[in-house]
Amino acid sequence: MHITILRLGHRHMRDKRISTHIGLVARAFGADKLVLDVRDPEVRDSIKKVDNEWGPSLEIEVAEDCMEYIKDFKGDRIHLTMYGININDCINEIRKTGRDKLVIIGGKKVPSEVYSLVDHNVAIGNQPHSEVAALAVFLDRLFQGAELERKFDGRKKIIPQERGKKVIEFF
Repeated sequence: MHITILRLGHRHMRDKRISTHIGLVARAFGADKLVLDVRDPEVRDSIKKVDNEWGPSLEIEVAEDCMEYIKDFKGDRIHLTMYGININDCINEIRKTGRDKLVIIGGKKVPSEVYSLVDHNVAIGNQPHSEVAALAVFLDRLFQGAELERKFDGRKKIIPQERGKKVIEFF
């Protein structure tokens, strides 16, 4: 199953950090690709820097027409919105298809057309919250925690321990 994250509503001056955090959560929690609705080299560079140090994993691209991208996607199209069906009531159905997934998250008001183009409008709770948090919770529920066991082939590796920090660097 291939997971693509589509980030709608990226605003250059305001959302550099949020979109970068979306990319970091996507790569760490098992997604394969991040698609932005606008070109922002700073977001791409930040994520690629992490990939270079900790292990490559996230493809990044720009969609010229996001509505067409959603329409043309072959697989399950999932929109994370606080107005959707609670994740507890739909995640098993979403997981069991085994099909590729397009997970759509928005920063500003999402065009109403998105709600009818998708297969699932999913709520991670029905209160306002961060799209970064929603993505992390959704991916964790989708993979049932298995994404946290992924191995990354990078120059740096954390050695887990109770106290302190231990990082090994490979050159």
